[in-house]
Amino acid sequence: MSEGIRVADVDEIDEGEALTVDAETAGTSDDIAVFHSDNGNFYALNDTCTHEDASLADGWIEGDEVECPIHSARFCLRTGEALCLPALINTKAHRVDVRDGAVWLYPNESPLNA
Repeated sequence: MSEGIRVADVDEIDEGEALTVDAETAGTSDDIAVFHSDNGNFYALNDTCTHEDASLADGWIEGDEVECPIHSARFCLRTGEALCLPALINTKAHRVDVRDGAVWLYPNESPLNA
């Protein structure tokens, strides 16, 4: 288990918004999008849509889902599951914790709430 990456203060990511942690910082093959859902929870997925080369951080967040900004593929923020066409391939979900007023990302660790 890694120490995690401090991404931001909780109040720096508005509900319904996301920010991107670049792959080099995360130590992953893809950038990671960290989402603040309108349900108040934080989630993290690989940033690139599995259907088309688009940033999921630029997508629309509703509840525990994000919709790709290009062709409207939807993904579960908790698990990374592709929920509708045109995406057929799941994306990777990563563990996110909130502690001491900050959002922490644990790349390549499965989410605790998945």
